[in-house]
Amino acid sequence: MQTWIPASRNFAYLNWKQVEALPKDRTLLVLPTAAIEQHGHHLPLATDTLINNLLLGKSLEKLPNDAPVYALPPVCYGKSNEHIGFPGTLSVSASTFMAVIRDLGSSIASAGFKKLVLYNTHGGNSSLVDVMARDLRAEFNLRVFCLYGSAGAPFTGVSKQEKTYGFHAGEIETSLLLASAPSLVNTTAYTTNYIANIEQPELLLPENASATFAWLTRDIAPSGVMGDPTASTPEKGELWIEEATTKIAAALEAMLQYENHHKL
Repeated sequence: MQTWIPASRNFAYLNWKQVEALPKDRTLLVLPTAAIEQHGHHLPLATDTLINNLLLGKSLEKLPNDAPVYALPPVCYGKSNEHIGFPGTLSVSASTFMAVIRDLGSSIASAGFKKLVLYNTHGGNSSLVDVMARDLRAEFNLRVFCLYGSAGAPFTGVSKQEKTYGFHAGEIETSLLLASAPSLVNTTAYTTNYIANIEQPELLLPENASATFAWLTRDIAPSGVMGDPTASTPEKGELWIEEATTKIAAALEAMLQYENHHKL
Protein backbone atom coordinates (compact mmCIF):
# COMPACT_ATOMS: atom_id res chain seq x y z
CA MET A 1 0.00 0.00 0.00
CA GLN A 2 1.37 3.40 -0.97
CA THR A 3 2.25 5.56 2.03
CA TRP A 4 2.83 9.23 2.73
CA ILE A 5 3.56 8.72 6.44
CA PRO A 6 7.02 10.14 7.24
CA ALA A 7 9.33 7.31 8.27
CA SER A 8 10.28 9.21 11.42
CA ARG A 9 6.63 9.18 12.55
CA ASN A 10 5.77 5.60 11.60
CA PHE A 11 5.25 3.75 14.89
CA ALA A 12 5.79 0.36 13.25
CA TYR A 13 9.30 1.40 12.15
CA LEU A 14 10.43 1.77 15.79
CA ASN A 15 12.00 -1.05 17.77
CA TRP A 16 10.79 -1.88 21.26
CA LYS A 17 13.62 -0.05 22.98
CA GLN A 18 12.72 3.12 21.08
CA VAL A 19 9.08 2.67 22.08
CA GLU A 20 10.12 2.15 25.69
CA ALA A 21 11.97 5.48 25.62
CA LEU A 22 9.01 7.53 24.36
CA PRO A 23 7.44 9.99 26.82
CA LYS A 24 4.31 7.96 27.50
CA ASP A 25 2.28 10.74 29.13
CA ARG A 26 2.74 13.08 26.16
CA THR A 27 3.03 10.81 23.12
CA LEU A 28 0.02 10.92 20.81
CA LEU A 29 -0.64 7.73 18.85
CA VAL A 30 -2.91 7.95 15.81
CA LEU A 31 -4.86 4.86 14.76
CA PRO A 32 -6.24 5.21 11.20
CA THR A 33 -9.53 3.47 10.45
CA ALA A 34 -10.75 3.17 6.88
CA ALA A 35 -12.07 0.58 4.41
CA ILE A 36 -11.45 -1.59 1.37
CA GLU A 37 -14.64 -1.22 -0.66
CA GLN A 38 -16.02 -0.40 -4.08
CA HIS A 39 -15.63 3.19 -5.24
CA GLY A 40 -17.44 3.12 -8.55
CA HIS A 41 -15.91 2.34 -11.92
CA HIS A 42 -13.10 4.88 -11.66
CA LEU A 43 -11.49 4.68 -8.20
CA PRO A 44 -9.66 1.82 -6.44
CA LEU A 45 -11.02 -0.27 -3.58
CA ALA A 46 -8.38 1.27 -1.31
CA THR A 47 -9.61 4.85 -1.80
CA ASP A 48 -10.58 5.51 1.85
CA THR A 49 -7.35 3.95 3.14
CA LEU A 50 -5.20 5.85 0.64
CA ILE A 51 -6.87 9.16 1.47
CA ASN A 52 -6.44 8.50 5.20
CA ASN A 53 -2.74 7.78 4.69
CA LEU A 54 -2.28 10.78 2.39
CA LEU A 55 -3.97 13.33 4.64
CA LEU A 56 -2.47 11.97 7.85
CA GLY A 57 1.02 11.77 6.38
CA LYS A 58 1.03 15.30 5.03
CA SER A 59 -0.51 16.57 8.28
CA LEU A 60 2.27 14.95 10.32
CA GLU A 61 4.80 16.77 8.13
CA LYS A 62 3.32 20.07 9.32
CA LEU A 63 3.95 19.33 13.02
CA PRO A 64 7.07 20.55 14.87
CA ASN A 65 9.92 18.06 14.55
CA ASP A 66 9.97 17.42 18.30
CA ALA A 67 6.23 16.73 18.60
CA PRO A 68 5.84 13.12 19.84
CA VAL A 69 3.10 12.07 17.42
CA TYR A 70 3.18 8.70 15.65
CA ALA A 71 0.95 6.96 13.13
CA LEU A 72 0.00 3.36 13.89
CA PRO A 73 -0.56 0.92 11.02
CA PRO A 74 -4.09 1.39 9.70
CA VAL A 75 -7.14 -0.76 10.31
CA CYS A 76 -7.88 -1.09 6.59
CA TYR A 77 -11.02 -3.21 6.86
CA GLY A 78 -14.16 -1.46 8.04
CA LYS A 79 -17.89 -1.89 8.41
CA SER A 80 -18.73 -1.61 4.73
CA ASN A 81 -21.90 -3.65 4.45
CA GLU A 82 -23.63 -0.75 2.70
CA HIS A 83 -21.47 -1.73 -0.30
CA ILE A 84 -22.05 -5.47 -0.15
CA GLY A 85 -23.06 -6.80 -3.57
CA PHE A 86 -20.27 -4.92 -5.36
CA PRO A 87 -17.28 -7.15 -6.18
CA GLY A 88 -14.19 -6.33 -4.15
CA THR A 89 -15.84 -4.92 -1.05
CA LEU A 90 -14.27 -6.48 2.05
CA SER A 91 -16.42 -5.79 5.10
CA VAL A 92 -16.22 -6.76 8.75
CA SER A 93 -19.10 -6.81 11.21
CA ALA A 94 -19.63 -4.06 13.76
CA SER A 95 -18.67 -6.46 16.54
CA THR A 96 -15.46 -7.49 14.79
CA PHE A 97 -14.45 -3.90 14.08
CA MET A 98 -15.08 -2.86 17.68
CA ALA A 99 -13.26 -5.90 19.03
CA VAL A 100 -10.17 -5.06 16.99
CA ILE A 101 -10.20 -1.44 18.17
CA ARG A 102 -10.72 -2.58 21.76
CA ASP A 103 -7.81 -5.04 21.61
CA LEU A 104 -5.49 -2.48 20.06
CA GLY A 105 -6.50 -0.01 22.76
CA SER A 106 -5.67 -2.63 25.37
CA SER A 107 -2.21 -3.12 23.88
CA ILE A 108 -1.60 0.61 23.74
CA ALA A 109 -2.64 1.09 27.36
CA SER A 110 -0.57 -1.91 28.47
CA ALA A 111 2.50 -0.29 26.91
CA GLY A 112 1.94 2.75 29.12
CA PHE A 113 0.60 5.20 26.56
CA LYS A 114 -2.11 7.62 27.67
CA LYS A 115 -3.35 9.31 24.49
CA LEU A 116 -4.91 7.82 21.37
CA VAL A 117 -6.50 9.37 18.29
CA LEU A 118 -8.99 7.40 16.22
CA TYR A 119 -8.67 8.97 12.76
CA ASN A 120 -11.48 7.72 10.53
CA THR A 121 -12.05 8.25 6.81
CA HIS A 122 -14.92 5.83 6.15
CA GLY A 123 -18.47 6.88 6.92
CA GLY A 124 -19.61 3.36 7.78
CA ASN A 125 -17.20 3.30 10.72
CA SER A 126 -18.16 6.65 12.23
CA SER A 127 -20.76 5.57 14.77
CA LEU A 128 -18.58 2.65 15.87
CA VAL A 129 -15.58 4.93 16.35
CA ASP A 130 -17.69 7.15 18.60
CA VAL A 131 -18.73 4.15 20.70
CA MET A 132 -15.19 2.80 20.98
CA ALA A 133 -13.69 6.14 21.97
CA ARG A 134 -15.95 6.23 25.03
CA ASP A 135 -15.38 2.55 25.80
CA LEU A 136 -11.58 2.84 25.61
CA ARG A 137 -11.73 5.87 27.89
CA ALA A 138 -13.84 3.97 30.43
CA GLU A 139 -12.05 0.62 30.33
CA PHE A 140 -8.40 1.64 29.99
CA ASN A 141 -8.34 5.24 31.22
CA LEU A 142 -6.98 6.32 27.85
CA ARG A 143 -7.53 9.88 26.73
CA VAL A 144 -9.16 9.14 23.39
CA PHE A 145 -9.78 11.65 20.62
CA CYS A 146 -11.86 11.26 17.46
CA LEU A 147 -10.83 12.85 14.18
CA TYR A 148 -12.84 12.53 10.99
CA GLY A 149 -11.95 13.00 7.34
CA SER A 150 -10.77 16.51 6.54
CA ALA A 151 -11.36 17.87 10.07
CA GLY A 152 -13.74 20.47 8.68
CA ALA A 153 -11.76 21.72 5.68
CA PRO A 154 -13.79 24.17 3.56
CA PHE A 155 -13.14 22.47 0.20
CA THR A 156 -13.12 25.79 -1.58
CA GLY A 157 -15.06 25.81 -4.83
CA VAL A 158 -17.17 22.70 -4.24
CA SER A 159 -20.89 23.16 -4.85
CA LYS A 160 -23.28 22.82 -1.93
CA GLN A 161 -24.89 19.80 -3.58
CA GLU A 162 -21.57 18.02 -4.01
CA LYS A 163 -20.35 18.96 -0.55
CA THR A 164 -23.55 17.58 0.97
CA TYR A 165 -24.13 14.42 -1.06
CA GLY A 166 -20.92 13.84 -3.03
CA PHE A 167 -19.40 11.79 -0.25
CA HIS A 168 -18.40 8.60 -2.08
CA ALA A 169 -16.20 8.61 -5.20
CA GLY A 170 -17.35 12.12 -6.05
CA GLU A 171 -15.42 15.28 -6.92
CA ILE A 172 -13.48 15.53 -3.67
CA GLU A 173 -12.21 11.96 -3.36
CA THR A 174 -11.44 11.79 -7.06
CA SER A 175 -9.51 15.06 -7.03
CA LEU A 176 -7.50 13.98 -3.98
CA LEU A 177 -6.35 10.83 -5.80
CA LEU A 178 -5.76 12.67 -9.08
CA ALA A 179 -3.32 14.87 -7.15
CA SER A 180 -1.62 12.05 -5.26
CA ALA A 181 -2.01 8.73 -7.10
CA PRO A 182 -3.24 9.57 -10.61
CA SER A 183 -2.37 6.16 -12.07
CA LEU A 184 -5.14 4.67 -9.91
CA VAL A 185 -7.89 6.90 -11.36
CA ASN A 186 -9.70 5.86 -14.55
CA THR A 187 -10.84 9.24 -15.86
CA THR A 188 -12.74 7.63 -18.74
CA ALA A 189 -15.12 5.77 -16.43
CA TYR A 190 -16.83 8.54 -14.44
CA THR A 191 -20.47 8.05 -13.46
CA THR A 192 -22.74 10.39 -11.49
CA ASN A 193 -25.40 9.66 -8.89
CA TYR A 194 -26.79 11.63 -5.97
CA ILE A 195 -28.62 10.04 -3.07
CA ALA A 196 -30.65 13.25 -2.52
CA ASN A 197 -31.06 16.77 -3.90
CA ILE A 198 -30.62 19.82 -1.66
CA GLU A 199 -33.05 21.76 -3.85
CA GLN A 200 -35.80 19.21 -3.17
CA PRO A 201 -35.71 18.84 0.61
CA GLU A 202 -37.43 15.80 2.03
CA LEU A 203 -38.53 15.02 5.56
CA LEU A 204 -36.63 11.74 5.42
CA LEU A 205 -33.00 12.01 4.35
CA PRO A 206 -30.24 9.43 4.08
CA GLU A 207 -27.67 11.38 6.13
CA ASN A 208 -27.29 14.26 8.57
CA ALA A 209 -30.93 14.78 9.47
CA SER A 210 -33.22 14.29 12.45
CA ALA A 211 -35.21 11.68 10.51
CA THR A 212 -33.27 9.29 8.28
CA PHE A 213 -33.67 5.99 6.44
CA ALA A 214 -31.21 3.12 6.20
CA TRP A 215 -29.83 2.55 2.73
CA LEU A 216 -27.64 0.18 0.78
CA THR A 217 -25.61 1.54 -2.11
CA ARG A 218 -27.06 -0.95 -4.57
CA ASP A 219 -30.54 0.44 -3.79
CA ILE A 220 -29.78 3.95 -4.95
CA ALA A 221 -26.49 4.03 -6.89
CA PRO A 222 -26.12 1.32 -9.55
CA SER A 223 -22.53 2.33 -10.39
CA GLY A 224 -21.53 2.64 -6.73
CA VAL A 225 -20.82 6.38 -6.97
CA MET A 226 -22.50 8.93 -4.71
CA GLY A 227 -21.56 12.29 -6.17
CA ASP A 228 -20.28 13.73 -9.43
CA PRO A 229 -16.59 13.23 -10.22
CA THR A 230 -16.67 14.87 -13.65
CA ALA A 231 -15.32 18.23 -12.47
CA SER A 232 -12.39 16.66 -10.61
CA THR A 233 -8.86 17.94 -11.29
CA PRO A 234 -5.39 17.44 -9.78
CA GLU A 235 -5.23 21.18 -9.08
CA LYS A 236 -8.38 21.01 -6.95
CA GLY A 237 -6.93 18.01 -5.20
CA GLU A 238 -3.74 19.88 -4.32
CA LEU A 239 -5.75 22.80 -2.92
CA TRP A 240 -8.01 20.53 -0.86
CA ILE A 241 -5.09 18.48 0.43
CA GLU A 242 -3.54 21.68 1.74
CA GLU A 243 -6.83 22.83 3.28
CA ALA A 244 -7.48 19.47 4.92
CA THR A 245 -3.97 18.86 6.23
CA THR A 246 -3.81 22.34 7.75
CA LYS A 247 -6.99 21.55 9.70
CA ILE A 248 -5.85 18.05 10.67
CA ALA A 249 -2.44 19.26 11.83
CA ALA A 250 -4.08 21.93 13.99
CA ALA A 251 -6.37 19.31 15.52
CA LEU A 252 -3.42 17.01 16.28
CA GLU A 253 -1.53 19.84 17.94
CA ALA A 254 -4.57 20.63 20.09
CA MET A 255 -4.82 16.97 21.10
CA LEU A 256 -1.11 16.88 21.89
CA GLN A 257 -1.44 19.92 24.12
CA TYR A 258 -4.67 18.79 25.77
CA GLU A 259 -2.79 17.39 28.77
CA ASN A 260 -1.67 20.91 29.67
CA HIS A 261 -5.26 21.87 30.48
CA HIS A 262 -6.93 18.62 31.51
CA LYS A 263 -5.30 16.05 33.77
CA LEU A 264 -6.16 12.38 33.48
